[in-house]
Amino acid sequence: MNCIVTSKDEILKTSRELLQKQGWSAINIRSVAAGCNVSVGSIYNYFESKEDLVASTIESVWCEVFHGSEDVVVYRDTQACISWIYRQMEYGHDRYPEFFTLHSMSFLVEEKSEEKQRMQRTWQHILDGLSSVLRQDPKIRIDAFSESFTLERFADTLFSLMMASFLRQDYDAEPVLEIVRRVIY
Repeated sequence: MNCIVTSKDEILKTSRELLQKQGWSAINIRSVAAGCNVSVGSIYNYFESKEDLVASTIESVWCEVFHGSEDVVVYRDTQACISWIYRQMEYGHDRYPEFFTLHSMSFLVEEKSEEKQRMQRTWQHILDGLSSVLRQDPKIRIDAFSESFTLERFADTLFSLMMASFLRQDYDAEPVLEIVRRVIY
């Protein structure tokens, strides 16, 4: 057995592969160590507990699925951004069946503060990205937003629709795009 793991990234890659093939229950220190062909102690060099490993795996799945697009238009056009997000959601669902549904629902009821904070940071990153795209979109009507209906509130609404799509496993962006066209263009 290998005694040294090449990197934390390799461990997380193995964890994602286990999650993809076997589901949540496959993510534990022993199974990941076996998948990496290293000792259990080697995993503890990078993760202090199973909870830390699971939380880091979850974060790495979100990162893999929503890591930035190569297409710069996605960052300047709200409709292109939403279309990309929904394609990525479908990709994530296909690659990690049930991940988003189970994961999103578990954070609604769990009180594990560190894991919840990690998830909230990830979601905030996506929300901030939506707000940034809205700010940079030159096609948005000047009067689209007001003091009571701010760009940030609209981004939050779009994010809420995205979360609802996760739960329904409905990755059709068109209804959301229609809302965008009617409200801000």
